[in-house]
Amino acid sequence: MKTYFRLLSFARPIEKFAIPYIIFTLLYVVFSTSVLGLLGPLLNTLFHVGASACDPKAAVIDPKHLSTFDISGWFKYYTNHFIVLYGEWGALKFVCGVIVIAVFLGNIFRYLSQRIMESLRIHTLLKIRKAVFDNVMQLHMGYFGNERKGDIMSKIASEVQTVQFSVTGTLQVVFKEPLLLIGYLTWLFIISAKLTLISLLIIPVAGFLISRIVKKLRSQAIAAQNSYANMISYLDEALSGIKIIKAFNATDFIIKRFDDENVRYSKITRSMSKRQQLASPVSETLSVTMISFVVLYGGYLIFNKRSDLDAGQFIAYIALFSQLMRPAKAIGDAFSNIHSGLVAGERILALIDEKPLINDAPDAVVKRRFNEGIHFENVSFAYDEKEVLKNVNLTLPKGKTIALVGPSGGGKSTFMDMLPRFIEPQSGRILVDDIDIQKIQTTSLRDLMGFVNQESILFNDTIFNNIAFGKTNVTKEQVEAAARIANAHNFIMETENGYDTNTGDRGTKLSGGQRQRICIARAVLSNPPIMLLDEATSALDTESEKLVQDALNNLMKNRTSLIIAHRLSTIQNADMIIVLDKGTVAEQGTHLELMQHNGLYKRLIDMQTFNAD
Repeated sequence: MKTYFRLLSFARPIEKFAIPYIIFTLLYVVFSTSVLGLLGPLLNTLFHVGASACDPKAAVIDPKHLSTFDISGWFKYYTNHFIVLYGEWGALKFVCGVIVIAVFLGNIFRYLSQRIMESLRIHTLLKIRKAVFDNVMQLHMGYFGNERKGDIMSKIASEVQTVQFSVTGTLQVVFKEPLLLIGYLTWLFIISAKLTLISLLIIPVAGFLISRIVKKLRSQAIAAQNSYANMISYLDEALSGIKIIKAFNATDFIIKRFDDENVRYSKITRSMSKRQQLASPVSETLSVTMISFVVLYGGYLIFNKRSDLDAGQFIAYIALFSQLMRPAKAIGDAFSNIHSGLVAGERILALIDEKPLINDAPDAVVKRRFNEGIHFENVSFAYDEKEVLKNVNLTLPKGKTIALVGPSGGGKSTFMDMLPRFIEPQSGRILVDDIDIQKIQTTSLRDLMGFVNQESILFNDTIFNNIAFGKTNVTKEQVEAAARIANAHNFIMETENGYDTNTGDRGTKLSGGQRQRICIARAVLSNPPIMLLDEATSALDTESEKLVQDALNNLMKNRTSLIIAHRLSTIQNADMIIVLDKGTVAEQGTHLELMQHNGLYKRLIDMQTFNAD
């Protein structure tokens, strides 16, 4: 129940919905149950059963003896009153009018209560989905490296929907159906307390049978949610890597992997459906059995003169009892469905409860300017006890172009990822202008930096919106100026709709060089004092590389730039080249200095020159 109440906390302010819902539901229950409860007096009056058979006036009830809430008594009084004044035809018109009005009002209040409950569902769904997505966006980068993207997508999309209908939907059942049960039982006890008490003995048997049916639904629901998340992950991986799949003739393998999981999910859901659908026929059979028992036992009492029930009351009793199982069945169905909702809720809450490992300090400061340089002091970092950086001490002066080179696995990307606090050092510290970056607000720290990665990440939007990404009130002139610096304006104007051209999914409508230049334009528009370039030209052909390199040179003017490059020819003019090898600074200096040193850098240059030849 802890999970259930946590999920309901997203419905706040729940009183805004609960109070009108309770009022409308109470009115619906009163009017809907009264219609059947008034059936007995109607039949007795119309067919002259009892005192009114001989003398209608003798059946007139003194209203002074009636309680304010004695609906049946007041109905008898007015029905007999109409018979005396207007005859049976007049009484029939009165009775039919009362029933039509009661049904109409009951359904009006039912509609209003359902509208309010739907608003509550939508409100709760909105807040849960927002909480999940907001928390996911705040999580550290390492989380996404360990989790499947499809699993996260499944939680945000389908499992939130499951919670909406399986958990918040039970609010309606938990309140309305018990009230209907109470309403029907009240009328049944009014008509015959003895027959009601004996008839209700079979209800625990029905409850036991239904509970046995739904007992295993929880474990099946967990397996179904996990299987569905796997399918979404396989789908995401298949769509993202479709080129590799086809290139390696792995289509059949991918299809089989998805089909196997699809079959597994189908088997689980089929088994769950069997149990869920079995609850309804069982309750239906029990309902008919109970009604038959009531007819049999009630008829026995009447035939043997052991009950004061008359014909009209007995028919009304059967009609009411036939409706008694409807809310009971709805409650049973709700409990058979709630398991999948609670399982989905637990997975969603686990994602909401996931905390970022990197947070701002309570006294973190906002830093707007970059004045002097970046300092690494005894910085070390390890992945799963594998040390990637070891006691690195470096200074990156303001206004200089610094290149990071070295063999793969030497720690270059880890070094760069520490600057914007995508990851944090396990020992040592990094300072920007003598302020530890852990004491700077992360958003203001990242505002000082621009990023251009090897993978050109574009969104399925217009070129304009991709360049202006994350910014508001950006003018067309500003975007165009940034595109010109990035050598992108000319090819943009050659596209079908210019800056309003859609780039397609992940920018697939553009070439690699064009995508990269748009990414550079995005960085130019941000106008940060520090640029981080992670192999920005390594995936491009020679012609595109020259265009992009020219754009990068424009971008790096008057900025502090940190570049990771495997093509060493692109960084020979850097002010400082840092050679990282096995987590340590093996060498540092200018290109000429390192070539004269005849160390690792020169060997790397010679290897690339040899391969180029």
